Amino acid sequence: AVCIMAVIYSFTLVEKGYVFKNIKIIESIVPNGIGNSRIINSMEDRDYKEFSKIMTEDDKSRNKSKRDELRVKEYEETKLLNFYNIGGIRFQNIAENDAVIDSRINAFLDEGWEIISINSAVEAYCGKDDFNGLFLTRFYFKKKSKMTEVRRSRYNCIGFFYVKTILFLHLTKAYNYGKRKEN
Repeated sequence: AVCIMAVIYSFTLVEKGYVFKNIKIIESIVPNGIGNSRIINSMEDRDYKEFSKIMTEDDKSRNKSKRDELRVKEYEETKLLNFYNIGGIRFQNIAENDAVIDSRINAFLDEGWEIISINSAVEAYCGKDDFNGLFLTRFYFKKKSKMTEVRRSRYNCIGFFYVKTILFLHLTKAYNYGKRKEN
């Protein structure tokens, strides 16, 4: 029983905090409806350490990560309509995109994710001959982690020794009580 108490009172399960996720919404602002618009959601996890290199004054060698190792093979791609069609801007397409985006965001919220940031950007040259353009929105989410880790705690060790002492005293008292009954 004392060994079991050592395991229980020497270590604590601690929640690791939060996990984070982001999705990208790419909406084409290319005239004539020839662009591509999508919601992109990566289905794979990556450890940034596998693709990082710390640069120092002594070591100026390149990061040797390969593109094919970085490439995500599993992702969710949700089709959206382009802002423009052959006749110009198409407001019905924008309303359709809003409905699909709302549906995807609501699904994340239903899964327990919480929106923590929304960032937007536009990529376009904006010159006379510019026929390219993207409107990018990135949603960042967080959720309580279900993962736990085992941590040793000095307070729990003190508690262990306290419990161990109490157990020892109780066992000694029971042993002595049994000895007195025999006499």
